[in-house]
Amino acid sequence: MLAVWAAKITEKISVHIFHRQGVTWAGKIALRICPSVLKELSGQVRKGIFIVCGTNGKTTTNNMLCAALQAEGNKVICNHTGSNMLNGVVAAFVLGAGNSGRLDADYACIEVDEASTRKVFPHFKPDYMVLTNLFRDQLDRYGEIDITMNILKEVMRTAPEMKVIVNGDDALSAYLAMESGCRYVTYGISEQVVTDNSLNEIREGRFCKRCGAPLSYKFYHYSQLGDYACTECDFRRPDIQFDASEVEVGGRLAFTVEGRRISADYKGFYNVYNILAAYAAGRTAGLKLEQFNRMLETFNPENGRMERFTVGETKILLNLAKNPAGFNQNISAVMQDASRKDIIIVINDNAQDGTDVSWLWDVDFDRFKEDDVNSVTVSGIRCHDMGLRLKYTDILNAIQPDVEKAICERVENGCGNLYVLVNYTALFSTRNVLKRLEGER
Repeated sequence: MLAVWAAKITEKISVHIFHRQGVTWAGKIALRICPSVLKELSGQVRKGIFIVCGTNGKTTTNNMLCAALQAEGNKVICNHTGSNMLNGVVAAFVLGAGNSGRLDADYACIEVDEASTRKVFPHFKPDYMVLTNLFRDQLDRYGEIDITMNILKEVMRTAPEMKVIVNGDDALSAYLAMESGCRYVTYGISEQVVTDNSLNEIREGRFCKRCGAPLSYKFYHYSQLGDYACTECDFRRPDIQFDASEVEVGGRLAFTVEGRRISADYKGFYNVYNILAAYAAGRTAGLKLEQFNRMLETFNPENGRMERFTVGETKILLNLAKNPAGFNQNISAVMQDASRKDIIIVINDNAQDGTDVSWLWDVDFDRFKEDDVNSVTVSGIRCHDMGLRLKYTDILNAIQPDVEKAICERVENGCGNLYVLVNYTALFSTRNVLKRLEGER
């Protein structure tokens, strides 16, 4: 009870007095006061615990799954803010507990950083793991993908009763599920949707993890996601249980799965995977998900994931972009909008971002040369690095280190349609700026 109270007080002080996201500190203090708090509270979840892992899409998928479970009448604990290391996971439970120190929850939906699974799994064993994808991300923090895969394989083998819901279109994730010893179900897209082969994407996992031979692809969706098979051994894309067909992308996203037509007012092909992952997880747990489409109509990703703001007459969309695969999909989503647009790119190099920003050279920024791009502004701690990257792509850009000044300038002198793409530590501060500006005008 003391741990729960201390966490709640810490979170309120952080947000209301220091204007900072206080989730991490709340979890840290609760764990210091009661080291068994996570084990005890997680044991009070009545029906099941989901964790969501993977390089991209964790927060959106996790929050969408939470909303889907709630739409079916369940009480759900969730780390909505995306604080996905041990302290953030602890905070989700303690902040969701009552003042009595007890938890009233049917399910828990918990996003977990892949490297942090080693610290989380000793406290509880999840019933389900959603594995979205595995891309190269922050090499100075995580190293190569093989390191991440080895960590996940190690912890998955400590939870043999856990069922894995895996993106079967990703050869790396599919291989990991097959080798984990856990039961698994797959989701994916078996028809070719994207036909643009001009993208200069870096494709991970081009070789079979089982035998080392090259993988052969019938087609790619993006990055290494697609229909693959080993050229030497029997490793191939697994049969897909939750298979999206008749996929539509553009102003809205739509697809058919299990005979149901799913539709959402989102941009970005990658969001088909996020929606499909949440659907597959809920169905795997035995839910009918009869309210799934209705949930999508009202679902707001928030936390800087395709989050919309209006400042004066300017429509603003904020989105996180933190690695080459994610950034390329962000660019695709932005360029689906054929109207004139301004773009602000904010790049930081704090510890949580990874101090190595060389990944920017693997992003296909050439696509911002289109005539409908009115302007590009770069901001953040590494704005000059970003400006240099765009210079080598022959894209004119304005440099404004101060994010608020960059946004205000585009609001005053832009075309009324602004996209703000930020990496990790720029997200919370930029979102606060946009919320304040939206309230002031």
